[in-house]
Amino acid sequence: MTRFLPLVLLFLAACTELPVDAVAPAPNADAPKPSAAETEVQRRAAKAARQFISVVETVEPVAESECRRVTRGVNCDFQIVVDDRPDQPPNAFQTVDRAGRPILAFNLALITSVRNADELAFIMGHEAAHHILHHLDKSRETATYGAVILSGIAALGGADAETVRSAEELGAVIGARSFSKEFELEADRLGTIIAARAGYDPVLGSEFFNRIPDPGNEFLGTHPPNAARREMVRKTAAAL
Repeated sequence: MTRFLPLVLLFLAACTELPVDAVAPAPNADAPKPSAAETEVQRRAAKAARQFISVVETVEPVAESECRRVTRGVNCDFQIVVDDRPDQPPNAFQTVDRAGRPILAFNLALITSVRNADELAFIMGHEAAHHILHHLDKSRETATYGAVILSGIAALGGADAETVRSAEELGAVIGARSFSKEFELEADRLGTIIAARAGYDPVLGSEFFNRIPDPGNEFLGTHPPNAARREMVRKTAAAL
């Protein structure tokens, strides 16, 4: 089990102004003292970084264990990375690298926006669940089917090359989104189990949905209504 957390560690060091050397240098009497607001920002950032590292240390082994338990021939060595780009909305996602290693990515905005470790643990379990349930592969497969079918229909109808390409792109989008809501609910269910087994309260963690925009029941939307997601978490947790 390996981890990739240098950005978080750097973030923690920068926010808390930890010295590089083991022995702290003598304070400079002429150096301006940080304002109360700056001190509070540093305190919150340091707390968020420590919380993230703690959640990784407890959730990652549970997610990897669950992955090995329910899959065969799947890389279950999760790599945790942090997106440090500024001015990004809170976000987390799952992908794989060129070698097929699963990556769980979180940006700093999300790390600092969660209100407690339970929310972060639930989100981490949810993203790990996408990999365990093969959602990336399934989405690519349905996108391919959609592209082939819609472009084929356009070609048979006598459409020109540009129209066929447009139909192919549209078909890929429709195909990829056909089961996206179901995938999100499946990941919520397994993410609930992972978070609970790691010692967190997934129901409390699902309160994160109360603070993000509700997608509603939009046709071909990528996410189900927040109420449906909270209900999935509640039912799953009650059955544990």
